Amino acid sequence: MKYRVTNTVSAFAISLLLACGATGGSEGGGSGTGSTGGGGKNGGNKGGGAGFAPNFADGGLNPGGASGTNSEGCGQLTAILRDFTDMHEDFESYLGGLETGLVKNTLDNDKLPVYAHDKSTQITSQATFSQWYRDTPGKNMRFEIPLVLIPDRNKAGSFSFEDNSFFPIDGKGYGNYMNTGHNFHFTTEIRGRFKYMGGEVFTFKGDDDVWVFVNGKLALDLGGVHGVHTATIDFDQQKDKLGIEVGKTYSLDVFHAERHTSESNFRMETSIDCLAVTID
Repeated sequence: MKYRVTNTVSAFAISLLLACGATGGSEGGGSGTGSTGGGGKNGGNKGGGAGFAPNFADGGLNPGGASGTNSEGCGQLTAILRDFTDMHEDFESYLGGLETGLVKNTLDNDKLPVYAHDKSTQITSQATFSQWYRDTPGKNMRFEIPLVLIPDRNKAGSFSFEDNSFFPIDGKGYGNYMNTGHNFHFTTEIRGRFKYMGGEVFTFKGDDDVWVFVNGKLALDLGGVHGVHTATIDFDQQKDKLGIEVGKTYSLDVFHAERHTSESNFRMETSIDCLAVTID
């Protein structure tokens, strides 16, 4: 089955795994530990190195050239990044740690997450949260970045990306934060579809907020401004909750936010056979 992949407008690229290849093993999830450093508006930078380092292999961005890509569009993804300033109410203002339940269990009519509280110690309001994944003049700036999916050379049947200095829009948009050398305030939105074959897993490890929705239903919840945490979607275990059946095709939507200094970690791993992104 073919999936449409939009043209990208950025001059640089991230190598990020979501998946394309044979289904394979499972890596357990659970909770990690860690905490972001530097509180308040002037939090320090003890995190990543000098900028973002792409992780290309076997052909880079050339369609069909990278291991794991093919003519069906597998392995050719697009991420939408929205840059914010530290003056936005939800960015650089909170340091509350891991908090599940910040968003509702289903996406709204625009296929976007919905804030689940009237008041929280981590998000100001539904009005401010609604700007995270919507183009909002004066509040955010949008970038689209091509993503290349590569096999995990350390684990057969898995595909992964890991960057412990994940700063894809350094020097762009509203610019870097103070003297950190990095642009810390952005959200990431990735839209995908996959055919559920049975046995697949999807793992995220990093900071800050991450919510993954499958078939429009919340499947992975790592909300809040926090250090490195890990969670795994076992599709077989959650199939009834997610309303998925073997042999059918479903959406997989990833929503991420980097809201606070001083670190930015991002790792995805999956054994999904073929995931390709479509932007509506």
